[in-house]
Amino acid sequence: MIEELKEEGIVNKVGGRFKLSTLIQKRLVALNTGAKPLVDLKTTDKMQVVIAEIIQDKIYLDVQGEVQCRPNPSSIPTTVPFGGHKPPPPMPATRAKDDD
Repeated sequence: MIEELKEEGIVNKVGGRFKLSTLIQKRLVALNTGAKPLVDLKTTDKMQVVIAEIIQDKIYLDVQGEVQCRPNPSSIPTTVPFGGHKPPPPMPATRAKDDD
């Protein structure tokens, strides 16, 4: 048995045993149908690859129960806010009118 699965940390990380089982199963299907591993391990054991991806926060289950990959923080540009939109230009300064 894979030692990491004996610990509660990985179970808690994904939100429970059912979610962990679902995440592992769906990611194994993806790897078996040609998806590329998100971690660099010197093993052909796809179960070890999936466990490493979970531990390294590379994959998670979204609210619909689908496997998602977390974005690489270094690939997110720092000059454009998350979402891809540039902020609007600042509003011109206006002076308040005095009420006489």
